[in-house]
Amino acid sequence: MDKRAFLTAGAALVAGVATPALARKKEKAAPAPEPAAPAPTLLTVSGAITRSNRGPLDPVFDQLLKKQNVHFNSAWTLTFADLLKMPAVEVSATLEYDGKPHLLKGPYLAQLLATAGAPTRDGTKVLLRAIDGYAAGVSLGDLRKYRYIVATHIDGKPIPLGGLGPLWAVYSPDSFPEMTAKPLPDRYASCPWGLYHIEVLTG
Repeated sequence: MDKRAFLTAGAALVAGVATPALARKKEKAAPAPEPAAPAPTLLTVSGAITRSNRGPLDPVFDQLLKKQNVHFNSAWTLTFADLLKMPAVEVSATLEYDGKPHLLKGPYLAQLLATAGAPTRDGTKVLLRAIDGYAAGVSLGDLRKYRYIVATHIDGKPIPLGGLGPLWAVYSPDSFPEMTAKPLPDRYASCPWGLYHIEVLTG
């Protein structure tokens, strides 16, 4: 082998060895992904239930609950993602605000309460509380009879905060003759929008 060929082969050998080493040197370890922030609670269920995932009301940080005289030693909380994991149904309801039918979607309220460990008796009283302070008392029997849902979507879109959401305890009055006989606003007297707290009362 002549000198020129020897030098060329030697350079190629060095390059073959050095290049991966240099490449490895230039590589930087990818930063570890930051843990996902916990999703905020949208719905709190308290009272006569057997399931819980949080402790007592915090008088410092649970200001809305405190101002509305809510008290509990433990509660079950749900995020929007939690609600979306539940089996959902769609109902069509003529709304009082525009007199037009709209499609509402969400899990059955009675099933949600059963998952929280609420009593199953029809006479069990449930207090549905909205962010504006409006509260409606409904029996568990009526929640089943009228097939109430916790609506998360209207016409295929999430219900916004500042509108009727993000959650709405609602049913379809159109499906019940005794309800369609009432004026539109009266059909929704026990359907608080902006739902954020449910209290299950013993009964």
